[in-house]
Amino acid sequence: MPSITNVYESHWRARKVVSELEAAGIPSSNISMLFHKYVSDKPGSGEEASATATGTGVGAVVGGGAGLLAGIGLLVIPGLGPIVAAGWWAPTITGVLAGGATGGIVGALVESGVSEDHAHVLSEAVRRYGTLVSVRFDSSQATTVRSILDRHEPADPDRLGKEYGQTGWKRFDPAGAPFELSEEELERRRGLR
Repeated sequence: MPSITNVYESHWRARKVVSELEAAGIPSSNISMLFHKYVSDKPGSGEEASATATGTGVGAVVGGGAGLLAGIGLLVIPGLGPIVAAGWWAPTITGVLAGGATGGIVGALVESGVSEDHAHVLSEAVRRYGTLVSVRFDSSQATTVRSILDRHEPADPDRLGKEYGQTGWKRFDPAGAPFELSEEELERRRGLR
């Protein structure tokens, strides 16, 4: 079954993508999200990571109006920190971490069909608080899926790679330090600005 993986710089846009995919008849079991825990938190809400991981407020985290994606969990991924994985990414990432698989998150993306160069960029984008959306679909759904994904302006991995490269970035580093964002930028990523 083919799949497409995009990253959205706004968590709100990614949530809209999930809602529209489900409304178009794509089963929730074929949709997955991976995002930094902090883009899902509402400022001042007091919501803790454990509450997010166990399902409290999951509808808000995964996508107001979106169906509940299976397998939601909070994971700590080297180089990314606390990540919420929902849908088929949750067991994929858990397996990668448990098995100590070579390549970690980059390897998991490559295994799912993403080119290695783009896998590094997408991993770095999640590190920088982007939201990854992956969808599996059959060939009859290809046009609909691509239309929905593109309508919400996914970040272009080539553009992101060039932008990151201007600051000296070369590849995703699982041993890298956490990425820091200003509160204003974090709110923008959440879709609040």
